[in-house]
Amino acid sequence: MLCLLFMAKKQKSSLESKVLLIQQGDTTLQNELIHSYKPFVAKTVSSVCKRYIHESDDEFSIGLIAFNEAIQKFTPEKGNSLISFSEVLIKRRVIDYIRMQSTKYKTISMDTITQDGQDNHEHHYIDMELSIDEFKQKKDEELRKEEILQFSEKIQQYDLSLKDLIHYSPKHADARKNAIMVAKILTENESLKNSLIKNKRLPMKQLESYVPLSRKTLERNRKYIIAISLILIGDYVYLKDYLKGVLET
Repeated sequence: MLCLLFMAKKQKSSLESKVLLIQQGDTTLQNELIHSYKPFVAKTVSSVCKRYIHESDDEFSIGLIAFNEAIQKFTPEKGNSLISFSEVLIKRRVIDYIRMQSTKYKTISMDTITQDGQDNHEHHYIDMELSIDEFKQKKDEELRKEEILQFSEKIQQYDLSLKDLIHYSPKHADARKNAIMVAKILTENESLKNSLIKNKRLPMKQLESYVPLSRKTLERNRKYIIAISLILIGDYVYLKDYLKGVLET
């Protein structure tokens, strides 16, 4: 068991070191890595499309582009591993592509309805639109769950859990907005952000000089501020949308 654990850690470290070299300009290694992970890309794309994906399919090309994007954008702050980060990114890009294609198809179908004026075409269009909306909702829900799971794994490094966030989330809207404001200040300051990432705790003493809140208030909302900061730093699309909703209320 220990042998397998160390092998897994070594493999992860090796992959991340390759990513670093690629980000520094090693195009040969980049092509080799993308080629070796084609099966992973195909499997991920197939899980979205619910069918076997060939390398000749447009969706596969979208997946490869997304995997390359993940390589270029990946940092430890994005998540625990390149694989988990790239899996989410590939699925997002493929779903965006499917939505774009669906929109084109709906436009063509609507033109046909206008030209022909037949009831059966109208029923077909309505059924198709409902199916597309259902597909969007289902895929959005899947990605949202994956994102929350990824975030849950991330905050464990900071000795936090989702239950903690529910328990320690400020009860009043103004308190939540103040905590989010602190998190934004922290993440926009390189020194404060790096301290949080390196030490896995809130840089309380330094933070006090940047925000108009007392040490007691910061300490009371410490866990919530850390969580919001990690959302802002990371690639969490759905959770960032949630923050927008909180700020607008």
